[in-house]
Amino acid sequence: MECMSKMWGLVPVLLLVSYLQNCVHGEPEVPCYFIFGDSLSDSGNNNKLVTLGRANFPPNGIDFPNGPTGRFCNGRTIVDVLAELLKLDDYIPPYATVSDHRILEGANFGSGSSGIRDETGRHYGDLITMKEQLKNYQVAVSRITNILGNDTAAMDHLSKCLFTVGIGTHDYINNYLLPQLYPTNSEYTPVQYASVLINQYFQQLKTLYKNGARKVAIFGLGRLGCTPIELGLYGDVTETECVEFVNDAVQLFNERLVKMVDDLNSNLTDAHFTYINMSGIQSFDAAAFGFRVKNNGCCGGQLPCLPFAAPCRNRTEHLYWDFINPTEAANMIFAQRAYISQSPSDAHPMDIHTLAQLHFGEADDT
Repeated sequence: MECMSKMWGLVPVLLLVSYLQNCVHGEPEVPCYFIFGDSLSDSGNNNKLVTLGRANFPPNGIDFPNGPTGRFCNGRTIVDVLAELLKLDDYIPPYATVSDHRILEGANFGSGSSGIRDETGRHYGDLITMKEQLKNYQVAVSRITNILGNDTAAMDHLSKCLFTVGIGTHDYINNYLLPQLYPTNSEYTPVQYASVLINQYFQQLKTLYKNGARKVAIFGLGRLGCTPIELGLYGDVTETECVEFVNDAVQLFNERLVKMVDDLNSNLTDAHFTYINMSGIQSFDAAAFGFRVKNNGCCGGQLPCLPFAAPCRNRTEHLYWDFINPTEAANMIFAQRAYISQSPSDAHPMDIHTLAQLHFGEADDT
């Protein structure tokens, strides 16, 4: 904890890298980690799908030890950095390739371009929706049950695992904010759309709970109005500004997400859900951490990162890797604040480090 708190006194991202490497030794904080989400967490599940929403080609992975694995990033995603902070032995493998030996330690079900809604992101091609990710997880639970011998042992094991869910970004960027391709913008007001998404999300998270999840961190949506794609589509703005009507729409979703987390904790036995305030976390002083470019992706600018495109050289100075997804340098900062809150508003009711320490049946005193 002391090591982590000292990190916030360091400004340059390269020093942040050094501190992360030195702070994450010791026993794993959880025995297993399961991940659900979209391009912000996908580690290769889309690789064999027929889709434009893939990232298993250069220059993706240019700073990752294994090269282009399917991560929509130059290096580590936010869930990769969280795995390091949790002191796990390795990054969590994609469900598409996870073996029975590894599945006891978790799996990453995330799929680029996917959303809460089934139609989200379909203009890119095939993807794995949140509903389908949950079906894959149910198959994974069956595999774990077979390995451990019975349902009781499987549920006990899963109750100790950490789960993170980060989805909804593409329900806006690749659905509601693309009226040329999707009708939702004309069917719902921003308030109505946020409520429709939350109602569906609530049912999905209850399914996750019914299948053994007890310690679940829910990532709120980030400042989507500041992403290069939205600046390119809607932004008659300077490099320091964002598209505020997009951020306002997203905030409606996030406000309901906080209430949903409270409802889940109140109504589900032994449930420990927590909300990670990505919008607030992304409001940090980027310049103080050495980020000089915030309005263009390092690869592609305000357009997708294409195969074998030439990326920028100053990757630690770019907030975004492509037109939607952050760079490794940004992910390191976001993950650290999700793991240990810098501000009381970063997480509700607890940060991920606190969540990981909870034991099944333990009361929440936060």
